[in-house]
Amino acid sequence: MPVDDLVEDYRPTDDEPFMNARQREYFRRKLHTWKDDILRESRGTLDSLQEESQNHPDMADRASSESDRALELRTRDRQRKLISKIDAALKRIDDGTYGYCEETGDPIGLARLDARPIATLSLEAQEMHERRERVYRDE
Repeated sequence: MPVDDLVEDYRPTDDEPFMNARQREYFRRKLHTWKDDILRESRGTLDSLQEESQNHPDMADRASSESDRALELRTRDRQRKLISKIDAALKRIDDGTYGYCEETGDPIGLARLDARPIATLSLEAQEMHERRERVYRDE
């Protein structure tokens, strides 16, 4: 689909065929933008961590700096995992399975995909999955 065909303020609706070319392009752009934002933040974090690697003479300052650094590294690790989920979603767009529940094969709602474009389960399947997790966790 030519890029010019996708208007900037386009939002997928239930009035059009599910996962038509326009919707796929909308979600592809949304995922790429999200990934680019994460990568840009990561580069900024790496730069600041390298600048921050100075030795603090005060123990409290050093402890605070180490705590901040550990938190930042955990955040980056979560974002690294998120990037792999974004890449998987982009691959599903390419192979035609994007937007369909991995468990039921039913379409995932457009509102859910717009809010969480890496979703792999329909809302109903996700709720059932969470109920099962809760039951097993409580045993």
